[in-house]
Amino acid sequence: MLRKEIRNRLVEFFFVGLVMGITEDIIAIRFATDARITYHTFIVAFIVALPFAVISELIVDLKIFKKMFFSNK
Repeated sequence: MLRKEIRNRLVEFFFVGLVMGITEDIIAIRFATDARITYHTFIVAFIVALPFAVISELIVDLKIFKKMFFSNK
């Protein structure tokens, strides 16, 4: 049960971080360049936001990873 809760929390925060990262990038692209937001712009924002979402998820939930991998079960 603990692993399922941890997985659900990680997925939830990962997607929230990813959506926020994409939104932030789209806003920055729009105001900094006056570019039109197209499908390709969205893909670039996604590619840029993805590694930051992964890294921030690992940093924020480091305690959860420690519990999951180093628990004395």
